[in-house]
Amino acid sequence: MENENGTNNIGNDTQYVKICEQKTCFNTDKKLSELHPNLSKHQLKKVKKREKWLTRKVERRLREREKTRQKRAFARANNIDLGPSRKALKKSTMADSSCKIGITVDLSFDDLMIDKDIAKLTKQILRCYTLNRRAIAPMQFSLTSFNGKSKADMQKHNGYEHWDVKFHAEPYLDVYPKEKIIYLTSESENIITQLKCDYVYVIGGLVDHNSHKGLCHKLAIQAGITHGRLPLDKFLSMKARKVLTVDHESVKEKHGRKHFYKFYQKGRMHN
Repeated sequence: MENENGTNNIGNDTQYVKICEQKTCFNTDKKLSELHPNLSKHQLKKVKKREKWLTRKVERRLREREKTRQKRAFARANNIDLGPSRKALKKSTMADSSCKIGITVDLSFDDLMIDKDIAKLTKQILRCYTLNRRAIAPMQFSLTSFNGKSKADMQKHNGYEHWDVKFHAEPYLDVYPKEKIIYLTSESENIITQLKCDYVYVIGGLVDHNSHKGLCHKLAIQAGITHGRLPLDKFLSMKARKVLTVDHESVKEKHGRKHFYKFYQKGRMHN
């Protein structure tokens, strides 16, 4: 099959994908078309769009770094505690944590999401990781069914494989003992008032804008595993369904004895 330039498309798609995977951008449209004359006009347009995104990405990072620098300078001048240092955070790992409560994100819903929503899910997972790394006693955080589109989107973030997160390509039922699993779902009639050590709480990694209402609850029942919901009414005023994003910080350990819930009302996700 030929494209509008009269060239054969066989092999062009591979070339196009390689260009899109590059992390540097071209200086001009003329240079881009000269370097890759076999690309169709549609492909050139998409590459140009990605180039613009890459340029803005660099600018955003520069602004973020400057903002961070100003924030630190202000904190030093006003004796404000900015939290644990990078050196201290490196020592605060899941392996050494006194908190043995497990949280895993079930990433088996790739086929139910468009690429845009998978990208949103990845951002929520990044937020989860950041919160857990900054915790005094990090929870045992993992990703299950980590393959397919979710993994491909995560691979856009360099160094993710070195995070203090347990990555499992297998489903959560193949990773954890069935009797130690509790699936968090807003449809459950079981209200969770106390979190159990050595148990794993599953969060459904599905950004679906309520188009698959009750799916996680149904799957938990079919799998014959325990399910439950968090007492959101006590902590949040939510007019709509009590469905949280993945990055709602679900639990923190306090004084090593009791737990309390801290939620961030932000978007929707199956929980």
